[in-house]
Amino acid sequence: MAGKRKKSKSGAVAPDYFRKQQEALRRIHRKTVLFNDRELAVIDEYCRRFKVSSRSALIRQATMERVMKTLDENHPTLF
Repeated sequence: MAGKRKKSKSGAVAPDYFRKQQEALRRIHRKTVLFNDRELAVIDEYCRRFKVSSRSALIRQATMERVMKTLDENHPTLF
């Protein structure tokens, strides 16, 4: 069966590349946010109601969504 070819593994991710990507995504910068009692109660209620297990992930996601949306809406224009 001379017509069969071996499948190329060129689509596989190189281990070094994968490791560098993982390192780039590590969160190493800490920021502290203070909430008053009412704000924290709202966050706790939201987490309880929607079964959010990680408040930090919720706050990070909400913050980054807002930042990215604002940057996208206010991108520089030529004219």
